[in-house]
Amino acid sequence: MGQLGFSEMLLIFIVALLVFGPKKLPELGKSLGKGIREFKKATEELKSSWEDQVKDIATPLNEVKNDIHNMGQDMKSDFYQSLETAAEKPQEPAHSTAVASHPSEPAVSKEHA
Repeated sequence: MGQLGFSEMLLIFIVALLVFGPKKLPELGKSLGKGIREFKKATEELKSSWEDQVKDIATPLNEVKNDIHNMGQDMKSDFYQSLETAAEKPQEPAHSTAVASHPSEPAVSKEHA
């Protein structure tokens, strides 16, 4: 649809010739061509304006998207680094502590308990 074949164009030409006559037909064709050119020009300007506005909006949005992505990557890296640190074997103490000696007598007598 949207494509006119030769037979459709011939039919339109014959109807236009009958309706407008042979003297007005060239003038009508000229006006129709001018109207189509102006319509195409207006649609191109509208399309260009639309693309410029979308580009103006898309640039800051892409920057925000990249910032959020980078923050997510940093958080992910920090998380994995903390997991690796937690999974490492604990360090040995610098010096050992003395073994506590247990008194032979309880600190509290049985009478007070």
